[in-house]
Amino acid sequence: MAIDIGERLKTIRKMHNLSQRELSRRAGVTNSTISLIEQNRVSPSIDSLKKVLAALPMSLIDFFTMDMKPKQDSFFSREDLVELSDGGSSLLLVGATRRNRKLRVLHEIYAPGSGSGENMISHEGEESGVVIKGTIQITLGTEVRDLKEGEAYYIDSLMPHSFRNVSDEECQIVSAATPPNF
Repeated sequence: MAIDIGERLKTIRKMHNLSQRELSRRAGVTNSTISLIEQNRVSPSIDSLKKVLAALPMSLIDFFTMDMKPKQDSFFSREDLVELSDGGSSLLLVGATRRNRKLRVLHEIYAPGSGSGENMISHEGEESGVVIKGTIQITLGTEVRDLKEGEAYYIDSLMPHSFRNVSDEECQIVSAATPPNF
């Protein structure tokens, strides 16, 4: 299958939110050069294409091998989120069906008095979150902190930690962790 170099360059340029003029300025070529390549009216030499791609920045290999269509779902409705719950808390996992995930994203909902369990959690990686509603009490080692709406945390997940909603209203957090541990 032949690759349409002009169409591919145009798509990648637009993905980077660049006009033809801006790409030509960055690459040190004329605006008409970019236009002619994108219209497939000229076939650029390898050196010319490398010069244009360096302005993105992108290698020739990436240019020719990049899949222009997502292989997996990228957008998820509320119904697509996988619920992991233990009665008092609800953890909604984003992208559960994505293969080879490198990131875990959760929408965490804690009812009053609920939390992450009786035992402290410890796992490889880093974890971060923002409280979007209510208050959560986070224990990190021997330190205890109550975080309110708009406040955030970023922790080394090897440090034993736990979450507990000690308030009388629901708490919601959006969190991310790497590597994904579930």
